[in-house]
Amino acid sequence: MSDETKQFEDPLEDYSPPDFDDRVEEAVHNKDVAEIQTQPHLCVAPDTSVREAMSLMVGHQIACVLVEDDEQLVGIFADRDVLDKVALEYDTVIDGPVSAVMTTDPVSVLEADPVAKVLAVMALSGYRHVPVVSPAGKAVGIVSPHRVGDFLQEYLQQAS
Repeated sequence: MSDETKQFEDPLEDYSPPDFDDRVEEAVHNKDVAEIQTQPHLCVAPDTSVREAMSLMVGHQIACVLVEDDEQLVGIFADRDVLDKVALEYDTVIDGPVSAVMTTDPVSVLEADPVAKVLAVMALSGYRHVPVVSPAGKAVGIVSPHRVGDFLQEYLQQAS
């Protein structure tokens, strides 16, 4: 058979989505991240002081702030960073830029990604807070374990 006569054979031609017996499993597979509450969230610039970032977190009773530079997500500063990078070096870092102690290049998801992806990021990466970004890389929200729990609760109640 010559290259000209070969036909493309789509390996997914006969694909049919799985049937789910469990509503939670179905929601995780079929629902998008956009269906999880991702607001409110706060963004700060990389040159924001650690003190100011921590003050925002306390004042808004949130566990993290997203760090954006020129409308691009460049980091996340979370309660874990406070414990791991600020607590013992408090006097030397508190008035410095949050960029010095943030987690850089955080793993993020898109609103159109399936819920399963954000759960995989949380489980495999060990992150409790996963930024949600636009296709252009701008932060548009954040997913936390609490927000995932609220989302799944609706399907757990329907299942019983």
